[in-house]
Amino acid sequence: MVLNQAGREIPKEYAEHYGIFEGELAHINSYKEASRNIKPKTPRETKLLSNLREAIERTGLKDGMTISFHHHFREGDQVMNKVLAEISAMGIKDLTIAPSSIANIHEPLIDYIKNGVVTHITTSGLRDEVGAAISSGIMDAPVIIRSHGGRARAITAGDLSIDVAFLGAPSSDVYGNANGTVGKATCGSLGYAMVDAKYADQVVIVTDTLVPFPNTPISIPQTDVDFVVEIDSIGDPEGIAKGATRFTKNPKELLIAEYAAKVITQSPYYHEGFSFQTGTGGAALSVTRFLRESMLQDGIKASFALGGITKAMVDLLQEGLVEKIIDVQDFDHPSACSLGENRHHYEIDANMYASPLSKGSFINQLDTAILSALEIDTDYHVNVITGSDGVIRGAAGGHPDTSMACQMSLVIAPLVRGRIPTIVDKVNTVVTPGSSIDVVVTEFGIAINPKRKDLIQHFKQIDIPQFTITELKEKAYGIVGTPEPINYGEKIVALVEYRDGTIIDVVKNV
Repeated sequence: MVLNQAGREIPKEYAEHYGIFEGELAHINSYKEASRNIKPKTPRETKLLSNLREAIERTGLKDGMTISFHHHFREGDQVMNKVLAEISAMGIKDLTIAPSSIANIHEPLIDYIKNGVVTHITTSGLRDEVGAAISSGIMDAPVIIRSHGGRARAITAGDLSIDVAFLGAPSSDVYGNANGTVGKATCGSLGYAMVDAKYADQVVIVTDTLVPFPNTPISIPQTDVDFVVEIDSIGDPEGIAKGATRFTKNPKELLIAEYAAKVITQSPYYHEGFSFQTGTGGAALSVTRFLRESMLQDGIKASFALGGITKAMVDLLQEGLVEKIIDVQDFDHPSACSLGENRHHYEIDANMYASPLSKGSFINQLDTAILSALEIDTDYHVNVITGSDGVIRGAAGGHPDTSMACQMSLVIAPLVRGRIPTIVDKVNTVVTPGSSIDVVVTEFGIAINPKRKDLIQHFKQIDIPQFTITELKEKAYGIVGTPEPINYGEKIVALVEYRDGTIIDVVKNV
């Protein structure tokens, strides 16, 4: 075993292959960008194919290759299941799949793992039944968990080489110009798909809305596309917003949101032209509402809001409180519509959003970000992957990227969930290192990371109870007791990469 800087023991074989986490910037070096194989199209050569099977055959997909998908349809996605069903029927085996994330709707994936169609997975997250199956140890090879920025880095650096990308697009023309704002299943930004389209050897656009050439606006251009397939349905738009845009009436969540908004508005980073990113879910959306009230009262406007976008953000744009929205993913229908209608609502790809190896990601210009957590420990390490039972049920998302790059990161979470403490001695799985976390916000009060002596001094007079992180942990344990240790097995079922590609933690079977 090799001990990394997050205090986690990494098996020697993985430490030697990937390297170990040694600090936020320890492995950010110049590199040679990945190349791809291109098969030119001649005049009058068609890209439009009759069905998915023909597309799979024309790409030359065979055993052992790597294919990718995107997760912009979230729980409404139908593309990955349909493509894998066709691949399975064709007898192709031993594939690596590299979706930007995996949702519960992808439960059929379990059968494709069991029958050998899929033998390797790299993704940002695993939900519900799929996560539970992986945690039980059904795969021989561990899943590689990458953040959104880490995935973009892996693709551009050639660590993740994609043979064929099957990319669902709400609309496309016959030559492959595609976007997410026109069609029957509009999802808005195609930010994660755009990176795959740029670097995969072959790209198949799968759409249910074929429009006249040229289709504009162009998110994925014809120069990145090999084939186009029209099918009956690529996804259910209702599934995009599932669980993401829940406005809360929970007093605990509202108090957390109020405290978080106070931290932001009383921080050194709240000024004319500040920038911010908030997440989805009840408390995070309420932070946006409280922030709006302060901005109106103080006469302050934000220069830009970033990240996964919801109607709450769009409302700020329409009110003139935010000058621009920078959008890598949309979480509801109003934000998808806004991207197509508002010239100050901009679509970007995941590389521009959060890659640590780009020439400058948008997160580098963020003043503050509000992030969630399943667990936070007394070293400020954050777990957003495994539940209190050790089962994989979450996603790294942009958590390690945004928290590291912004001027002030806030992690918001209730002190306990049900009978489970959120603040603990040691998190089950380190996804974001404590060095990236500045302020933890709970309904009991806040804890400021001791490394941020400037913030401790600045917030001396803030009207919010302040504690050390250890004091918050003791409060949590005082309410629900000390959690029992998880009975892990010896099999490693997932490797958690830090955004630079080194291993920050491993997950064992439960």
